[in-house]
Amino acid sequence: MNNNLDLDDYKQQVADMYSHRSANYDTGDWHPRIAHHLVEYAHLRPGQQVLDIATGTGMVALEAAQIVGIEGRVMGIDISTGMIEQAKRKAKTLGLGSIEFLLADAEALNFPENSFDYIFCSSALIWMSDLLDALRHWHQLLKPGGLLGFHAFADNAFVGGVVAQRVLEKYGVSLLFNKPTGTIEKCHNLLKQAGFVEIDIKTEQDGGYISLERAKGMWTGNSLAPAPGQHPNPLLQLSSDQHTQARVEFEAELETIQTEQGIWNDITIFYTFGRKAAE
Repeated sequence: MNNNLDLDDYKQQVADMYSHRSANYDTGDWHPRIAHHLVEYAHLRPGQQVLDIATGTGMVALEAAQIVGIEGRVMGIDISTGMIEQAKRKAKTLGLGSIEFLLADAEALNFPENSFDYIFCSSALIWMSDLLDALRHWHQLLKPGGLLGFHAFADNAFVGGVVAQRVLEKYGVSLLFNKPTGTIEKCHNLLKQAGFVEIDIKTEQDGGYISLERAKGMWTGNSLAPAPGQHPNPLLQLSSDQHTQARVEFEAELETIQTEQGIWNDITIFYTFGRKAAE
C-alpha cells in the first residue's frame, strides 16, 4: 500500500470521481448521520483495532478513533487521493494520534490475517469489483470473533437510479446499482457465503420529497462515468440517439410520479453486520 496505486480503468474512474467530489463531500448531514449510526450499532470499545474501508473523508474512522482511544488503532483506506487528503486534514484538526489514512485498494489489502477487531465499509460496498471476493478478503483480515459492518441500500432506494434502470431496460441496458445488496436476504446470503456468522441486519426507512428538477438531475446516463460494479459502463451500448431518447423518457416518467409535495426519494438503508467465528 503506497501513494502510487496501480488501479485498473474501472477503479481509476471511481477514484477520480470521488477525488472530484472530495471538497464538497461533507456538505449536508446525511452521510455523517448514517456513518454515525454504523459506528453506533457496532458498540466499539477502547483499545480495539479498526479498519475503515473506502473511508472517504474519514467520517467513520474519525468517530471510531475517538472511541478506541490512544490504546486502540484505526486505519482508514481509500483509492481516492482527494478523499484521503480531506480525511488527513480533519484528523490533524482533531488532534487524533491513533488514526492513520492510507491510499489502498480495498480488494487487494496486504495487512496480515487476523489483524482487526472491526472492519467498516460505509456507503461504498457496491463499488467493489467483486462483492463476494471482497467480503471473503475482509473476513480473512478480521480477528476471530471480529465484526464487519457495512451499509446497503434497498432495491427501491434513490428514485433517479430506480427510474433510470426501468427506462434503460427497454434498450437492453441493465444497471446493477443496489441490486446485489437490495434486500435483507441478498445481504444475508452474501455474508453467509463469505463465511460470516451471527449476521444481523437493521433496516431503517430514510428519504424525503425532492423537487422534479432535482430528480431530473439524478439521470445516470453519462457513459463516461463509472457504473457501480460494472466495467465497461453498460451505457456504452447505446447510440447517441438512444441515449437522448432514454433521457426524455426518464424525465417523462419522473413527471408522472410528481405530487404536490414533490417526488418521494426513498432511501431505505440496511445496516448489515456479520461476525467471523471465534476459534
